[in-house]
Amino acid sequence: MTRTTPRIALLTLALLGACGSEQKVSDTTHAAADTNASVAPKSSCPGDNGGLTLASGFCATVFADTVGPARHVVVSAGGDVYATMQTATWEKGSAAKAYPAVVAMRDTNHDGVADVIAKFGQAGGTGIAIHDGFLYVDQQTKITRYRMTAGQLLPDTTPQVVLDGLPMDGDHKARNIVIGADGALYVNLGSASNSCQQKDRTPESPGKDPCVELETRAGIWRYDAAKLGQHFSKAGRFATGIRNAVGLTVDAKGRVWTTQHGRDQVDMFAAHFTHEQNAEVPAEELVQVNKGEDFGWPYCYFDPTAKALVLAPEYGGDGKKVDRCASKKAPFAWFPAHWAPMSALFYTGTMLPDQYKTGAFIAFHGSWNRAPMPQAGYKVVYTALANAPWGGNYETIADGFAGGNMQPDAAKHRPVGLAQAPDGALFITDDKGGRIWRVTYTPK
Repeated sequence: MTRTTPRIALLTLALLGACGSEQKVSDTTHAAADTNASVAPKSSCPGDNGGLTLASGFCATVFADTVGPARHVVVSAGGDVYATMQTATWEKGSAAKAYPAVVAMRDTNHDGVADVIAKFGQAGGTGIAIHDGFLYVDQQTKITRYRMTAGQLLPDTTPQVVLDGLPMDGDHKARNIVIGADGALYVNLGSASNSCQQKDRTPESPGKDPCVELETRAGIWRYDAAKLGQHFSKAGRFATGIRNAVGLTVDAKGRVWTTQHGRDQVDMFAAHFTHEQNAEVPAEELVQVNKGEDFGWPYCYFDPTAKALVLAPEYGGDGKKVDRCASKKAPFAWFPAHWAPMSALFYTGTMLPDQYKTGAFIAFHGSWNRAPMPQAGYKVVYTALANAPWGGNYETIADGFAGGNMQPDAAKHRPVGLAQAPDGALFITDDKGGRIWRVTYTPK
């Protein structure tokens, strides 16, 4: 049963001030100055784990519920939780533009449940990050930042525009972000189409060759997180051939990683692929990304049976040909098709056992393109990467998000974001029911 509390104070704030204005406010979010970080939440585990089925030793509580379409999430050094709100999933038209971009949450009595919830900003998206005293937020066509002050839940609500002019046509509008320790801002610009066909998602339509879309989409772009007023350009491209890099993250060594959403509907080319084969191809991927690398989209996809990149049917592939794909970079690890990996997290805390510090946690949003086979995904897994390249080996950490129906429109919850708290707990967000879980671990 969902835990509820009458103590929650819901405060919705309008976005004030002009974009790009500078604010002279204390520039720090260090826990030492934040009294909210002084006490760890009490350890308790309700019998229902917030509706989830968890791996041994893990416990989940409902930190907040029905807060809106919560996407990616971060936790401040003081323990406050911030999640982006993808407006288009709950509101349309002018209502979407006015919908708050961020939900901010605080647990003031340290019982594992948010009792202060505030919303601010407008026209939200997916990406969010905390860096050098600022909260960075994806606001669709731009990346903005808000100055934070230690001890205060809400930042200054006057946005500063870091990057604008991001393309929003076609598919894949999630502009998720990550900031490296060196201050580099990495931005995902997913493809505008499924596979760069001359007629998108049309049976037997050939692919555009070259795929000009790659100049501005289907890759990761790199900018300076500290610089205001930057504009999107082709020159900022860091890596290419990634259809939708929604799970951007950085590991403890400063290396960039991301999950990739594999292409859909290979069965549009019925001469080579059945509907049943479409349910299993291509694999979802976890890739390690370096400057200038090409991961193959739209010309190639990763076949989990062949354990290799093979040529896409739009470009003459038959499920076996490799051709130009031999020169593209293969994934570090791969997972079942169409599960939609939305976020990845390298754990660095002390709450979990050391076995969870050698790989990545990944949240899967769930499939829509596996029919007539059953839909799947809707879970959080952990995969150890010490022996990668690594395929099909993972531990399910949290399951049961969808409830009794795994169709996307009928699923109860769909996991999206992952974050680590200062005390080592994990947070998981849900953009379907608007629930946020706090996950802890107690050795058995």
